[in-house]
Amino acid sequence: MKELPLVSLFCSCLLAEPRDKPTYKVQDAVDLSWCVIKDVEVIELNKRASGQAFEVILKPPSFDGIPEFNASLPQRRDPSLEEIQKKLEAAEERRKFQEAELLKHLAEKREHEREVIQKAIEESNNFSKMAKEKLEQKMETNKENREALLAAMLGRLQEKVHIFWNAVLIKDKGASLSSVICDGFCSGADLPYRQNNTSPI
Repeated sequence: MKELPLVSLFCSCLLAEPRDKPTYKVQDAVDLSWCVIKDVEVIELNKRASGQAFEVILKPPSFDGIPEFNASLPQRRDPSLEEIQKKLEAAEERRKFQEAELLKHLAEKREHEREVIQKAIEESNNFSKMAKEKLEQKMETNKENREALLAAMLGRLQEKVHIFWNAVLIKDKGASLSSVICDGFCSGADLPYRQNNTSPI
């Protein structure tokens, strides 16, 4: 076997004679749901050591076997009177349920408002009661203090009057008459009179 140099082998691969471009036809290559493509034409453009290039030509599709869309869809039938009545009853039940829920919510809200108002009234009454008790206690204390002060002032006044009359009687009549006047004054009797005068001393 004759050996070929590496360069000539490499050149023969690159400068190979072009072959006739074959044409491939495939029948019924693609079948879509809306059309049927019956013929596909494949043309070889270039062939090299690195790969090949092809051109694919699709012929116009044929719409002979297109399925009817309306046939696949279920036909809509008119509802019966019984179905309409059931739907109306269900809608009425939903409406009643919503009304009941709304009334329940309003009742709970009113109850809460009533509790809040009742609590506020109780707090106001308690505050008024405590304020009244404090005021009454303060007034009672002031009354007791005032009465004690008046009693002390009256006692001091009586003591001064008693000392004054003792001094006057001792000066004018002597000790015997002074003791009598003192006894009468301390016992609540009328004021003494001078023997030679009807007016009180």
